[in-house]
Amino acid sequence: MRITFLGTGTSCGVPVIGCRCEVCQSSNAKDRRLRCSILVETEQTRLLVDCGPDFRQQILPQPFRRIDGILITHSHYDHVGGMDDVRPYCQFGEINVYADPLARRGMLEMLPYCFAENRYPGVPAIGLHEIHAGEEMTIGDISVLPFQVMHGKLPILGYRFGRFAYITDMKTISDDQARLLEGVETLVVNALRFDRPHHSHQLVGDAVAFARQIGARRTLLTHVCHDIGLHDEVNSRLLPPGVELAYDGQVLTV
Repeated sequence: MRITFLGTGTSCGVPVIGCRCEVCQSSNAKDRRLRCSILVETEQTRLLVDCGPDFRQQILPQPFRRIDGILITHSHYDHVGGMDDVRPYCQFGEINVYADPLARRGMLEMLPYCFAENRYPGVPAIGLHEIHAGEEMTIGDISVLPFQVMHGKLPILGYRFGRFAYITDMKTISDDQARLLEGVETLVVNALRFDRPHHSHQLVGDAVAFARQIGARRTLLTHVCHDIGLHDEVNSRLLPPGVELAYDGQVLTV
């Protein structure tokens, strides 16, 4: 299974508009971060996790082939704001989108014209499906297990694909949901920055502790902001063994 990081930044992206910090002014491509999203692919199946406002820019370099499903973590704009841009992929047929009840309701409110009884010609053909944490499903030849994490007070979804798991925007997770991650070897998890606690996001220390809790062998940090520091410096000096910053365009085989 092939994982491609389409974006690894927070809701503002990196560089942040108007910011003159060393990260936002960096010439290193790994310090430039679009909003969070990944592709999960096999030879037969292609899944997208989240479809934020940078989707068009993110997907243009990728081969043009069918998207078999879009898995939504939650309906905040930085995770679903690019949904209208899936229109070219509707030539392969209706696109199935999977979301928990809260995210499903949010998408109906945000994109009502996509789900109207009499749709405007040319809007994306989306099949919106309700899913629930702990209920495993199969899309094509990929097994998907949604699980619940807390984004502050908001319950959202993470996704497990075999021994790989993907989480964004987590602040906490319950013990029963953490048990669904037993046996995960490669973990992608959010880590906003090193210090200054946030009400709804983990810091790097929280992410490292969580990775150790579930026993992940390799952990990649995503949904990071410019305050985390320069990519190369963080990876070479500031993270423990087995933990690294992910970067846009990075590809994993799991």
